[in-house]
Amino acid sequence: MSTFPKLGVCYYPEHWPEAKWADDARDMREMGLSWVRIGEFAWSRMEPEEGKFSWDWLDRAIDILGQAGLDVILCTPTATPLRRLVDKYPDMIAVTKDGAPRGFGSRRHYCFSHQGYRDECARIADIMGQRYGQNPYVKAWQIDNEYGCHETILSYGPSALAGFRIWLSQKYENIDGLNRAWGNVFWSMEYGSFDQINLPNQTVTEPNPAHVMDFRRFASDEVVAFNKIQVDALRAHTDAPLIHNYMGRITEFDHFAVGDDLEIASWDSYPLGFLEDRSDQGEDFKHQFMRQGDPDFQAFHHDIYRSVGHGRWWVMEQQPGPVNWAPYNPKPLPGMVRLWTWEAAAHGAEVISYFRWRQAPFGQEQMHSGLRLPNRDVSDCAAEIKTAGRELAVLEGAQTNPASAALVFDYPSAWAWETQPQGREFDYFRLVYEFYVGLRRLGLSVDILPGNCDNFGDRKLVIIPGLFSLSGNIQTALKSYGGQVLIGPRSGSKTDDFQIPADLPPGIPGLNAKVTSVETLRPTAPIALGRGGHFHIWREHVTGSADIIERCDDGAPALIANGKVNYVTGWPDSEAMARILKDQSEKAGLDVAPMPDGHRRRLIGSYTLHMNYGTNPVDLARFGIQGDQNLDGADIALIDNKTKKRVL
Repeated sequence: MSTFPKLGVCYYPEHWPEAKWADDARDMREMGLSWVRIGEFAWSRMEPEEGKFSWDWLDRAIDILGQAGLDVILCTPTATPLRRLVDKYPDMIAVTKDGAPRGFGSRRHYCFSHQGYRDECARIADIMGQRYGQNPYVKAWQIDNEYGCHETILSYGPSALAGFRIWLSQKYENIDGLNRAWGNVFWSMEYGSFDQINLPNQTVTEPNPAHVMDFRRFASDEVVAFNKIQVDALRAHTDAPLIHNYMGRITEFDHFAVGDDLEIASWDSYPLGFLEDRSDQGEDFKHQFMRQGDPDFQAFHHDIYRSVGHGRWWVMEQQPGPVNWAPYNPKPLPGMVRLWTWEAAAHGAEVISYFRWRQAPFGQEQMHSGLRLPNRDVSDCAAEIKTAGRELAVLEGAQTNPASAALVFDYPSAWAWETQPQGREFDYFRLVYEFYVGLRRLGLSVDILPGNCDNFGDRKLVIIPGLFSLSGNIQTALKSYGGQVLIGPRSGSKTDDFQIPADLPPGIPGLNAKVTSVETLRPTAPIALGRGGHFHIWREHVTGSADIIERCDDGAPALIANGKVNYVTGWPDSEAMARILKDQSEKAGLDVAPMPDGHRRRLIGSYTLHMNYGTNPVDLARFGIQGDQNLDGADIALIDNKTKKRVL
């Protein structure tokens, strides 16, 4: 970062009387905000009749915000297709796996493959670009909003079917090639032409996994193509950075591929909502952190989106209070909004933008809090935001440090293991996330790398769990890498065509080992490891001449190696995970410091940020900190790495 992180807010001028706009802009600046996002759901006000536009209100809103000293992020409104567009293109509506059409009355009700709607999106983006592309106050653009939210990537309608058949014909060129790749001789599923292929839904039992996997690849490519249509329309008129706001634990499309067409990645961070709505943790954990959020979930996504954005990333929506959509919606513990803000900054966020400026008194999100109540009264979080805004100036010129440990995350692997989990509890996101949590509990900063990465750089430790196919670039990276590497479980167990490799998995260069069988484990039947802990959920049986570093209690290999290349043959529970990762980290020469419960740290420039997600104080003396050594619950400590003293 060339400057310290800036704060922003999401604002909806169309929701409020114009007489309030100038007061709102002034209040935003007084709170220390620099950026404001507008427009993502305002299509009906931009174009009240087809081809007849109303821009005066938006012109004035941008002018008022800009003159107050706020930089504007202007959004294309394509996440909320107009009623008349649905009437014009009835088949643009997405269709569920069960064949039910999505209805009008909410948002994200379009099919990414529908050409008519794509044309409408290109049209509105082009017109907006022409009008505002050179506006001095519009400093960035957001395209659409939250791809994948509400399970809206996969559509099983006619547009998707037509597009899928074209996609397959381009990939395989002839139907015989597809039949071989899919193994369609099984169950007499061989096709005579691409026009015979349907979408992989409503089958009697599970469809062919290769068929499903190609459909998932196609669906992801459609998101990339849909996004790029708007990128191209806007790029013709503006040099301002283009952004999309991704979400938490959305794996239905390849974010790295979308990010390749954008300048900045962003995501919408809702720590309390995601704890209740998207966490695998048990009820005791959720109760313990119900007002703080999972200590690692936000950091995991910060690191993913820093990678997706090639180093440039923002938080576009940061939770400031209770939300409206989770099973339970508590208030954040005092101090947590400041902590979340600082945590994002420590992971390299250029902008942290809160959702939203004022709580809406109408519509679906009335119960979602903002920085203001429906009147001008401030919410509880306002003081924390002002404090964080002042404090962040200390990071002027600080650079986000490359981490010494890295973790590979691959969206196609998520599709593969959702297609063929082989056990009720096998979930790729959860597998990778548990390795990430294990590294963070050792006090390590972590970089996340895509599954097609061809170079691990100067990092000392790389972890690769569950990568379904060890082919292409990743093989190149492994062959040239000289650091410590831990692979498995289930890595390399399929070819790109979703077949078992002819020479058996995992096919790791230099590691003489073959997986001869696998089993998924009942929760009541974990496999004990000789040095403590267990394998649960997934276990493999291997043969070969690789060195056996650790065994299961039944004598089977649990961890094998050839030099610095290691393979773990099962899914470690928390005890085994901590021990295995500690051993691997120490062999890699990393500075390991096991963290107290709920305590995490992150290196940023010449500082280390300590964060206490817990409610009990932490004694920083254990980390060699001088001076004030008490870190209260829901608090942060910024440490100067040279003096070992607190800056904040």
